Formats: sequence, C-alpha cells, structure tokens
Amino acid sequence: FLPAVILLYFVVPGRGKNVVLLLASLVFYAWGELRYTLLMLVMITQGYVFGRLIDSKRRWSKVFLATSVVISLGVLGYFKYAGFFLESFGAVTGLAVPVLKVTLPIGISFYTFQVISYVIDVYRKTVAAQRSYIDMAMYISMFPQLIAGPIVRYETVAEQISERHENVDQFAS
Repeated sequence: FLPAVILLYFVVPGRGKNVVLLLASLVFYAWGELRYTLLMLVMITQGYVFGRLIDSKRRWSKVFLATSVVISLGVLGYFKYAGFFLESFGAVTGLAVPVLKVTLPIGISFYTFQVISYVIDVYRKTVAAQRSYIDMAMYISMFPQLIAGPIVRYETVAEQISERHENVDQFAS
C-alpha cells in the first residue's frame, strides 16, 4: 500500500498531492473498518463547517466552538462509554437494561482530538479556517498517523498542507 501511495504522490502534480493523500487515507481507513468511514467523514465535515463558521461569524464563535466540541466529545463518549454506562446503570438499579455492544471505531480518539484541535486553533485565531475541504479532510485523516498519532495541532502543519516542497534527500530522511 505504502509504495503505491508514494508512487502516486510523486507522479501527481501540485494540489493533486493532497487528493492522493486524502484518498489513500480513506482507503486505508476503510480497509480496516469500512462501516465507520462515513462516521469519520461526518466528524471531519462538522469540524470543517464549524471552523468556517467560527472564522466568518466572530460574534457567534464561542457558540460554534462549543457546539463542535460537544458534538465531537459526544460521539467519542458514545462509542467509548455507552455500554459501560448502561451496564453500570443496570447493576446499580437492578433493572434489566439491554447493554449496547458498540464497537470502538479505529482511531476515533485520534481524529476526534484532531478536529477539536483544529476548531480551537481557528477560534484562537492562530490560523484561518481551511477553505479547502480536501485539505482539511487530509489533515484529519492522514493515514500514517491515524492509528497511533501523534495528534498534531493544525497550527503546526497548516502551511505544509497548502504548500510543501519535497526532494530526494527529504524523502530518504
């Protein structure tokens, strides 16, 4: 997979490189967990939309930030803790509460915190909201770090997303 992605990356010119990285990341994620690929795209989309709203409607920026963070943490909390809370509630109350068997999506904590990091950076005005959905989605879903991280603040990589220059020495390094 990696050699094919590297080859495509270096063959495709300019702005198409981010499309290659995004599509490779989505294929990589779908290969591991196809059914949750849409969830990741929904999380990316809400981060993109709220980032743009925060950037353009400063008067409401706190509301938009809070909404994005609540959505992000709500989704994460559901997948991580819904079964635990229902089981605990049933044990404490003695009620026969059906326990959800929710499978934890691969990398959900990582991409959730990437989205939160992005909207916070936009809220703090350390970066402008990303205008390109493809670039935003590529930042969130980047397959080499999707599973194990680290979480990289958008502010740290924003310039590299829009413009980067590679050479053989950097690649070898």
